[in-house]
Amino acid sequence: MLLKDKIIFIVEDNTLNRVVYQMALSLHGARVEYERWGQDAVRRLQSLQQVDLIILDLMLHKGISGYDIFEEIRSISKYDPIPIITVSAAEPAIALPKAQQMGFAGFIAKPIDDTLFPNQIARVIAGERVWYVGERYHTSGQ
Repeated sequence: MLLKDKIIFIVEDNTLNRVVYQMALSLHGARVEYERWGQDAVRRLQSLQQVDLIILDLMLHKGISGYDIFEEIRSISKYDPIPIITVSAAEPAIALPKAQQMGFAGFIAKPIDDTLFPNQIARVIAGERVWYVGERYHTSGQ
């Protein structure tokens, strides 16, 4: 299985998106943990024994962004080795360069392609960077 025994932590406020990610990843052997609103993301992350990848939505409710959570996670050195990507509906022309500049390991535009998504996640866990804006835009690096 592509993601066997991998633990993926997701911060996503949209229940449907979370379910889609969980189904796509679980079918390939991953265990998915999540925090919905972002306010308790770091505390929830700290409760986990192992995490192989963190996925952040950029546009969360209650005035918190995925960028804020990224910075909070990166301020804790024990999480430095864990890749963090964003899966977002934010405008790629703006969000992707910002994610690259901040040090994210990838950007995947919503809606995800559920046939590509598990492979994209496996590639990031393996150390690659994945910058994918979907069908709406043209860029290299699927």
